[in-house]
Amino acid sequence: MQIVVQIVLVLAVVIVSLALMRGGSNARHLAIRRIMLVLFACVAGLSIFFPGMLTHIARFFGIGRGTDLVLYGLIVSFLVFMATTYQRFRHMETTLTKLSRRVALDEVNRSQSPAAAAREIARGAAPSEPGTNGSAAG
Repeated sequence: MQIVVQIVLVLAVVIVSLALMRGGSNARHLAIRRIMLVLFACVAGLSIFFPGMLTHIARFFGIGRGTDLVLYGLIVSFLVFMATTYQRFRHMETTLTKLSRRVALDEVNRSQSPAAAAREIARGAAPSEPGTNGSAAG
């Protein structure tokens, strides 16, 4: 029975690793992520088939049990995930802000100079409508 559980766990690790490899980013980050996933799959497979080895590694680092070592690793992984997600969110937010500004400048009334429209947008005012005296509507 133990060998069946081990095989199922190894297959689960392989399937999850392959699913995570399919995502995309720039080439350097993708290569690093794939290397880390292959390393994770190897360590997970070894720890499934040789659970005593994980306990020996944990004791080498001064941790009592192998399960505690896994827990600490998961905490670190979660913190790295949170940090990279935050960076990705901030980058996306900055890109959206730049895009919104560009669209606003492109849609400004052509009778108004782009420089004047940019000043109004920077002040937070809406660009003036056609037929007005050129001041911001408010």
